[in-house]
Amino acid sequence: MSNTPTPHISAKPGDFAETVLMPGDPLRAKFIAETFLEDAVLVNNVRGVQGYTGTYKGKRVSVMASGMGMPSIGIYSYELFNFYGVKNIIRVGTAGVIRPDLKVRDIVIGQGACTNSSFGNQFNLPGTYAPICSYELLRKAVDAAENMGVNAVVGNLYSSDCFYDDSMRLSDWQKMGVLAVEMEAAALYMNAARAGKNALAICTISDNPFTGEETTAEERQMSFTKMMEIALEIA
Repeated sequence: MSNTPTPHISAKPGDFAETVLMPGDPLRAKFIAETFLEDAVLVNNVRGVQGYTGTYKGKRVSVMASGMGMPSIGIYSYELFNFYGVKNIIRVGTAGVIRPDLKVRDIVIGQGACTNSSFGNQFNLPGTYAPICSYELLRKAVDAAENMGVNAVVGNLYSSDCFYDDSMRLSDWQKMGVLAVEMEAAALYMNAARAGKNALAICTISDNPFTGEETTAEERQMSFTKMMEIALEIA
């Protein structure tokens, strides 16, 4: 019995390229496909989570939204890795400032992903697992950013289960040098490790929880193009 299509992805086997860019927002997926890909074809639209496959500089590339949070990217990345033969998933998302020297619109690359999530409990490990990215993708992304003249900062992200966090304890992560807070990377990295595949999170700083500075939804959807270009260059 075939595992495709799934309850969440209507694509047929072979519809996805080996590398998939994953923004959280379906409209950002649409923007990437229409702006950067040639001959982009819609291969999934279940629940409005748009997925496209096309070419970038002659390379076959896909882009599909992950939705918000670790449960959501956990489902989509699992199905892409295990049922659709995808080898690389590159998250292109937004994050909030934690490290004080970072500014809104800076680009951060997640070498690792700390988390408050219980997502990793499913693996029944006799300790605490440290989710990390693919070194191969990380090295390529750093090189691509340098070639583009982009100062991308590499380090730890904090993948939180809470957007509205009653504890308000980001400063505790700040003292450990964590760069920024987002909601997906840790689950993506764990799914990639379990499947023997590759994952990387490239994020643009969209807001500063300490000062209240933030960008608009339209800016997040349409103007954070440098991280998209870095991801496409290494796809």
